[in-house]
Amino acid sequence: MEGDGSDSPVTIKNIERELICPACKELFTHPLILPCQHSICHKCVKELLLTLDDSFNDVGSDNSNQSSPRLRLPSPSMDKIDRINRPGWKRNSLTPRTTIFPCPGCEHDVDLGERGINGLFRNFTLETIVERYRQAARAATAIMCDLCKPPPQESTKSCMDCSASYCNECFKIHHPWGTIKAQHEYVGPTTNFRPKILMCPEHETERINMYCELCRRPVCHLCKLGGNHANHRVTTMSSAYKTLKEKLSKDIDYLIGKESQVKSQISELNLLMKETECNGERAKEEAITHFEKLFEILEERKSSVLKAIDSSKKLRLDKFQTQMEEYQGLLENNGLVGYAQEVLKETDQSCFVQTAKQLHLRIQKATESLKSFRPAAQTSFEDYVVNTSKQTELLGELSFFSSGIDVPEINEEQSKVYNNALINWHHPEKDKADSYVLEYRKISREDEMSWNEIEVCGTSKIIQDLENSSTYAFRVRAYKGSVCSPCSRELILHTPPAPVFSFLFDEKCGYNNEHLLLNLKRDRVESRAGFNLLLAAERIQVGYYTSLDYIIGDTGITKGKHFWAFRVEPYSYLVKVGVASSDKLQEWLRSPRDAVSPRYEQDSGHDSGSEDACFDSSQPFTLVTIGMKKFFIPKSPTSSNEPENRVLPMPTSIGIFLDYDKGKVSFYDMDHMKCLYERQVDCSHTLYPAFALMGSGGIQLEEPITAKYLEYQEDM
Repeated sequence: MEGDGSDSPVTIKNIERELICPACKELFTHPLILPCQHSICHKCVKELLLTLDDSFNDVGSDNSNQSSPRLRLPSPSMDKIDRINRPGWKRNSLTPRTTIFPCPGCEHDVDLGERGINGLFRNFTLETIVERYRQAARAATAIMCDLCKPPPQESTKSCMDCSASYCNECFKIHHPWGTIKAQHEYVGPTTNFRPKILMCPEHETERINMYCELCRRPVCHLCKLGGNHANHRVTTMSSAYKTLKEKLSKDIDYLIGKESQVKSQISELNLLMKETECNGERAKEEAITHFEKLFEILEERKSSVLKAIDSSKKLRLDKFQTQMEEYQGLLENNGLVGYAQEVLKETDQSCFVQTAKQLHLRIQKATESLKSFRPAAQTSFEDYVVNTSKQTELLGELSFFSSGIDVPEINEEQSKVYNNALINWHHPEKDKADSYVLEYRKISREDEMSWNEIEVCGTSKIIQDLENSSTYAFRVRAYKGSVCSPCSRELILHTPPAPVFSFLFDEKCGYNNEHLLLNLKRDRVESRAGFNLLLAAERIQVGYYTSLDYIIGDTGITKGKHFWAFRVEPYSYLVKVGVASSDKLQEWLRSPRDAVSPRYEQDSGHDSGSEDACFDSSQPFTLVTIGMKKFFIPKSPTSSNEPENRVLPMPTSIGIFLDYDKGKVSFYDMDHMKCLYERQVDCSHTLYPAFALMGSGGIQLEEPITAKYLEYQEDM
C-alpha cells in the first residue's frame, strides 16, 4: 500500500476535474453521495439546506430573492447546523421536514427525507482518491515522523489505528513483532486518518454487507430482514463487487481501445474550429465591405453586425470546445478513464460498489457518443451577409437594437423543413414578451413576394402548405404590449422537390430477420454483422462472397413525383440506397445467398465496372453506395475516373426524389437540399424504395414534421 498515489502520477494529475465539488468548486471534503449518485461536500450540503431554510423563513421579504439555492453562506450558525443534522427536523410543530433541493451536479431535485444528512452515505472511495491527489500535489512537502526526537525524520508509513506517521525506525520501535500493534493497518505517509468502515444509515450499529439490486444501494442484514428492503432482491456484497468490477474493467478496456478513434475525432474538431474561425473572419470582412459602401447611414449599424457574427462564432466555438473536452475526457490517462482506474484500486468491496455503479453508468453514456459522432455546430456563416440590394430608404428597418425588447434568434440546428417547416427560435427575455410574430415568404427571382405573418404564443411553429422545390425566408419578432422588437436575422430553407412519400420498412417481403434487426415502429433497420459472417468464412475462402441483405418499403410507386429522406448511421460499413422495380426485387430475393460473385452482381457493393457498361441503358433499379462516412458517386462515361472526384462526405440526412413519369431518380443532401447525383431508371413496373446493408450499419427513416416536435418546448 506504500506505493498508492505514486505509481500513476500522470493519471493522478489529470483527474482533478473529477475531484471538484460541483457546489464549492474545490476539492471534495468529506463527500456524501446524494440519491442521484452525485457527490457533494458535507459542508456544502449543510449550506444548501441552510440557504433553503432561510428562503423559507423569509418568504415575502425583499431580501429573500436569491439568485440560486446553492449560495454559500460565509459562517452558518452552529444551532442551525445542529437542527439540520438532527433526525426528524421539522419546518414547524405540525409539518415533518422533507428537504428537496436541486443537485449542483445534475440540477435534478434531491429529496433527503426526514433523516436529512444522516441518511446519506459517505463516499470513502472518492475521499481516498482526493487524499491521494493531495499527496501527489504536495509531493515536495514531506510528512515528518510524529515520534522522532528533534530534528524529526521524514515518515515512510502512517498507522491508521494509531493515527500517527512514523519513520522506519520509529515504526519498528512502536510496532514490535509479536505484539497486537504489529497487526495494525498501515499505509503510505498521510494526514488523513479516517475510519474505513461503511455503516448503515438506518441501523447505525450495523455494517454494510449486502447490495439491494432494486434500489441499487448497499444495505445491512437488518434492512433485508425487516427494513425497507425486506421484499427486495438483495445480493451479497462480494457478488456485487465482482459484477461491477468486471463491468468497469470492460468499460476502461473499451475506452482505451477507442483512443485512436477519439484522437481522430478531436483532430476533426480542431479542423472544424479552424474552419469556423476562418469562415467567421471572412464573414466579418464581407460585412465590413458592405457597410463601408453605405457610408454614414449604415455606420451606426456596422458594430452590431460584427457583434452578431462574433457572438455566433463564439457560441459555435464554445460548442466545439465543450464537445472536444468531452471527447478528451475519454482518452487514457485523462479525466474519466483516469478516475475509473483509480476507483479500481479500491479494495474494500462496499466502498467500491457504492462508487463504481454511478461511474459505470457515466462511462456507458460516454461510449454512446462514439457510435454516432456529429459536430456540435455548423461552420458555415453563409447567412451572415447583409443584403444591400434594397433601396436606401429601407435601411432603417435594419435595426439591431431594441427599446426594451431583445431581438429573438432563430435556432438553425432545431429548425428544419421536410413535409412541413419547423421553425424554432430563442429569446433571451422570453418572460418579457407577450407573443411573437413569425414571418415567412417565398424567395422568387421574378418578383418580390410579400411576407406572410403568423402570431405565435410560444417559441416554435410548424408551417404547412409550402410549395415544393422552393426557397423560403423566415424571420421572427417579439411583442410586449404595443412595443415590437426588430426582426431576427432571416433563415433560408429549401423545400423538397416533390411531396413527401410516407412508407415504412416491409418486414414480410424478403426481410432476413437473421441478419437484419427491425424496430417495432418499422422506421429503423440495423445490420447485425459478426457471427453469421464467421460461419460463412469457409465459403469465402474458396472464392464465394457474402451478398447484401435487402429490405424495401411497404408501399410501391406507379405514378407521380415523390420524395423521402433518411439517415445512415456514421458507423455503417456499406449501405446501398435507391429504388428498384418489382421484377428486379423478385430476382434479388429469389437468388441463393453467398452463391454469386460480385463481378456479375451489379448491386453487390463492389466497384466491378458493370455500371459503366450499362449507364446509357435504362435499368429497373438505381442504388448508390454509402459507407464509412462517405457518399460514393457511381461511375459514368462523362465523369472522371479519379476516386477522389467520386467520393463526398456523407450528408447528415439523405433525400431521394423519384419522378416516375420522366423515369428519373435523384439523390439529395438534405442539409442544403442540394442534388448530389441523378440518372434515368426504368419505370415500366412498380418501383419501391430499396435498401441493402452489408456488415454493421443502420438506416433511420425521417419522420414527418408533426406537432410532437413541439413537445420539448413544454419542458423548457
